[in-house]
Amino acid sequence: MLEEKVKIKKIKENAKIPTYGTNHAAGADLYACIDSIWSFNPHETKLVPTGLSFALPEGYAGLIYARSGLASKRHLAPANKVGVVDSDYRGEVMVALHNHSNEIQTIEPDERIAQFIITPYLKAKFIETEELEDSERGANAFGSTGTK
Repeated sequence: MLEEKVKIKKIKENAKIPTYGTNHAAGADLYACIDSIWSFNPHETKLVPTGLSFALPEGYAGLIYARSGLASKRHLAPANKVGVVDSDYRGEVMVALHNHSNEIQTIEPDERIAQFIITPYLKAKFIETEELEDSERGANAFGSTGTK
């Protein structure tokens, strides 16, 4: 397991530093930095502040994923499925939380609302070409790799 120091700035005094639920958790919990309970109407999305900004190392990105319990039990998950925080972004990290249910849902101050995974990425240099090498799969699309 790699470990790297990541600088975090509290933009709001009551912001909570992300925490890992277990020693082997891949994602650190992000907390809602709000002063009162927020309600989400059915199918509504709100940008929930974390009160934090990050200085991620160059070559890394922060990925914002759903918390499994919040998503499966209360139908609250990131609207964009996975949020991306680039290493050069220094603004407040917000979670675009969406209510996927037909009922009003709520979150409370300091509630864990998403998980944050810091991961390396490859920056590609895209080269246009007339032909691509053949592969076993070829151009077979959706569902083509399933078992027969």
